[in-house]
Amino acid sequence: MNLLLLEPADFVAERRVLLRDRRLTHLQDVHRAEPGATLRVGLLGGAIGQGRLLRLTTAEAELEVEFDQPPPAKLPLTLLLALPRPKMLKRVLQTVASMGVPRLVLLNSYRVEKSFWQTPFLEPAAIREQLILGLEQARDTVLPDVIIEKRFKPFVEDRLPQLAAGTLGLVGHPGDYPTCPRAVEGPVTLAIGPEGGWIPYEVDKLAEAGLQPVQLGERILRVETAVSALLARLF
Repeated sequence: MNLLLLEPADFVAERRVLLRDRRLTHLQDVHRAEPGATLRVGLLGGAIGQGRLLRLTTAEAELEVEFDQPPPAKLPLTLLLALPRPKMLKRVLQTVASMGVPRLVLLNSYRVEKSFWQTPFLEPAAIREQLILGLEQARDTVLPDVIIEKRFKPFVEDRLPQLAAGTLGLVGHPGDYPTCPRAVEGPVTLAIGPEGGWIPYEVDKLAEAGLQPVQLGERILRVETAVSALLARLF
């Protein structure tokens, strides 16, 4: 936890907060903080600043906080991601939040198993939990928007063209395609498929919506690795 992320419910006064949850445990067991210590804090959806630890007991921590810096800028990106398997989904959500993706669309695909859509990790509270962990890692405060689309064809035909308008539309897909561009300056809409990749029909439909296939080489990457590799290359 590189940032102590605070929410309005934590405040007991204008500049005072009380913590009694996992953040308290982190202060005790990881930071081994003592009264008087200064910690990096952020207000969820707001600014970043400093917090001075006033009191620390086994039951609660009290801090005096001040916010004076904006959070880091987000990437100019909309990321479309075929729903990964549940355990990988948790890691991908953290990665997306920590790398500064502002909008994530979790999309169905032929190779996405139907059972994946039944996972409790898709519950709003579970998604939020993983995004918070990613924000804490990267010292960010702004949650990405997460959109769930269970029907591939209607989304790609009816909503994706407008979503991708005015952006560089790309589909990460192994094969005989152009190499993924580097250091892109403008906005990007990027689609990453499931393990095994998109099927040809899906690649064609994405191309019709304005997203052109690109590749990173001959190696087939795990979804979580492909996300990090493509974002690092693009931005």
